[in-house]
Amino acid sequence: MKFKLFFLLAILAGLYTACKKDLGNYDYHPPSEPTLSKFKDSTFSALLGDSLILNPKIILADADPSTDLSYEWKINVQEEAREAVYTGSPLKLVYNLGPGLRSSKLIITDKRNGLKYVIPFNIMGSTEFTKGKIVLSDDNGTTKLSFVKPDNKTVIADIYNAFHKETLPSNPVELYFADPLPYQPITQQQFWVLCNDQNKKSPFLDASTLLRKSYLNDQFFTPPATIFPGHIESYQGTVPTGVINGKMYVGVVSTAPFAPDYGKFANEQAGDYNLSKYFTFTGAFYFAFDIKTKGFVTFAGDGSYLGKDYVVDPAGTSFDPKNIGMDLLYMKTGPAGTYYAYFKATDGTIYELSFTYQFDSVNRKIKAEYKRVFKGASLVTVDTKWQRNSLNVFYFTSNDKIYRYNPLNEELRALDADFGGKKVSMLKISNDDNTLTVGTTGSIYTLDVSVGKNGIITQTITGIPGAPVDIIIRK
Repeated sequence: MKFKLFFLLAILAGLYTACKKDLGNYDYHPPSEPTLSKFKDSTFSALLGDSLILNPKIILADADPSTDLSYEWKINVQEEAREAVYTGSPLKLVYNLGPGLRSSKLIITDKRNGLKYVIPFNIMGSTEFTKGKIVLSDDNGTTKLSFVKPDNKTVIADIYNAFHKETLPSNPVELYFADPLPYQPITQQQFWVLCNDQNKKSPFLDASTLLRKSYLNDQFFTPPATIFPGHIESYQGTVPTGVINGKMYVGVVSTAPFAPDYGKFANEQAGDYNLSKYFTFTGAFYFAFDIKTKGFVTFAGDGSYLGKDYVVDPAGTSFDPKNIGMDLLYMKTGPAGTYYAYFKATDGTIYELSFTYQFDSVNRKIKAEYKRVFKGASLVTVDTKWQRNSLNVFYFTSNDKIYRYNPLNEELRALDADFGGKKVSMLKISNDDNTLTVGTTGSIYTLDVSVGKNGIITQTITGIPGAPVDIIIRK
């Protein structure tokens, strides 16, 4: 009887304990999270070499932020495969982690209970050269590189010589901007200062510091004996493709985007040809002009030389695309459609050629539409600069004048811009077709050529040493 009573009391005690625990579960309250004013998922600017101070206001219920919480800051330095770690709050440092967007996090630890809270944010590192204009110019035979600050008034002339205590190679050709795509975060932005100087190598500069990193020769697995840059265009961000020594070169893409060999040049694309610098890469094929045979040639999307392996449409008889027999002055084409090219015959006559083409898995065909004397032929000089917009409207220079030409109706007119009699040495059109950037000795001009505007000058930058050859604008 006593045993039964004891057993009953044990059961009642167990039921009471279970109910007590269950009651405790219903009374549970999760710990509160810290709040930060204007901080979470924010992006903070940091100027290289300047102080970076992050001092968020932190509130956590019943906690004294100065005694109950600890702080750890982690900034991802991806190109070095590490994290820069700092402790304490506020974060104070002289920013030296290089330019670019860096994912970061603040880890707050509640020392009373060990709970950790992770707050993500970003840091955008920059230098004074991240925004502005880089100008390549020829100052009476001496190549110079200058930087124009975003105020478009302050010019740091001949900055390469100031930084490196040496002059650039002679005969400047162009500036090429190697700009990584979003999936190439470790690859660095670079400016290639391309010159036709066989006694001095063309340098590659870090785009954020303008300090020399390497040379054009280093871009080749095996550099050719001589290197004459023609024209380089970007493919997949930092992969260059273009004409060097009259041959087509295509950067290697078979490695990872951050590998040292990514984008480098192997051998020239094999074939019996000598290309003009005016070529078009559409992603699916290359379209170019062979100086050797004076005819149009093509390359496959991977750069394989196809030459004149295309059909000439018999309906077009105004000229033979495979044997034009003249020297190319200017050409810019695209994936498909009607295009125009300007040639100079042996007798000096300048012709405008119109043609259409289609290159795909089914067709490889060119049709000659017409050949006629160019209406602006008398205005073309030996150093005329050309540009074409996306609507097949052309701009070309004639000494100190710029002309607009529409081949559809042969409308030819001079732009309103007056350069004070100075010869135009550089002409570039914006991607949106709305502005022309023009160079004359000592100056850079911005012209409005949008709809209804005839090239009025909207901005003038002075203090450029010599005659501008090329420009890169970073906004």
